[in-house]
Amino acid sequence: AECVVEAPEGGSELNWQELDRVTRVTTRFLDDVIEINPLPLQQIVDTVRSNRRIGLGVMGWADLIFLLAIPYDSEEALALGEKVMRFINTAAHGESQALAAARGAFPNFERSIYRDGPPMRNATLTTVAPTRTISIIADCSSGIEPVFALAFTHVVDRGKPTERKLIM
Repeated sequence: AECVVEAPEGGSELNWQELDRVTRVTTRFLDDVIEINPLPLQQIVDTVRSNRRIGLGVMGWADLIFLLAIPYDSEEALALGEKVMRFINTAAHGESQALAAARGAFPNFERSIYRDGPPMRNATLTTVAPTRTISIIADCSSGIEPVFALAFTHVVDRGKPTERKLIM
């Protein structure tokens, strides 16, 4: 949803250039996390670094299609979802190849499904993961799930309730 801009002819559209930039930056960021993440055992460090798996996903899908005035359960939303994830996957693979050229491929590359192609820095790049807690912090809809309610109160640990309202 953060990549939505006003369309020249009115309405809103996805800024593909910004989505490409964000995808490439986050691919690099997640690869860097592998280097600095303090893991408890050397065996875990070795396993993580031998495959360099990252999990680039999405948040704010429901917010995005609201902004684009596309019904969540429509064929148009499904087609856009396929287009967006194909775009993210392609950009992430391109960035992983650029990282491999600069920093080297992941150590298990020669035993991977990528072995006959250009070197890759990461064995996996994308995921569809639950992002409920992160999405609350980011103030957006979680993952690719529909919005639970357009207005709600979320109470954490019987503390001060926080309200989130989607305004269109």
